Amino acid sequence: MEVTEKKQPEPVEGRRERKRRQTRERIEQAAMGLFLERGFDATTIEEITEAADVSKRSFFDYFPSKEEVVFAWQDAFADRLMAAIAARPASESPVKAVEEALIATAIASAGDERTLALGELIHCTPTLKARDQLKYAKLEQKLTGALIVREVSGPDAGMRMRLLSTIVIGALRVGSELWQERIAGGSKEGVSMEAFAREIFGELWKMLAEFGEEAKAGL
Repeated sequence: MEVTEKKQPEPVEGRRERKRRQTRERIEQAAMGLFLERGFDATTIEEITEAADVSKRSFFDYFPSKEEVVFAWQDAFADRLMAAIAARPASESPVKAVEEALIATAIASAGDERTLALGELIHCTPTLKARDQLKYAKLEQKLTGALIVREVSGPDAGMRMRLLSTIVIGALRVGSELWQERIAGGSKEGVSMEAFAREIFGELWKMLAEFGEEAKAGL
């Protein structure tokens, strides 16, 4: 007799949790609206709390600084990427899974006007641009964990997935900078995000293969 696994019910959000989530979202929306309208440096915490209709104390209950409001939005990218990795077929290789998941996540982000505006805001604000580099380290850690869940076999699986994450997130960093340069130069017309991402991955795998051949020749 076949035993089927009983699906666990989804956790129900309580009233208190719902109110906290709604307050946090209201602060984020108000802050981002002001940042994009006036600029990050020109926006004060007092203006954010007034627009969100919360106290200054409430603001600091959710965010220790203005910078944290901006980078909370970036967590959504990481969450979407982890979900995309988990949704890839189990039979798919880690390389194929991470490529397709990252491309799908990048396409979704490129279609979000506020996400694009956020990228431009960070690019034009020195304070945010310096901090922005930390997101790649966080992404690398999360991606490594998600890939290890998929690739559990082999004594060196952890190291392999960590190296793959490092390589892929490095490519994401370079690709993001190149895409931002295209936007700044007004030359993104006629080039889709998917085509651009696949071009970057194609170059990445080609270069890695060339590096491997060079290493063998040098031995």
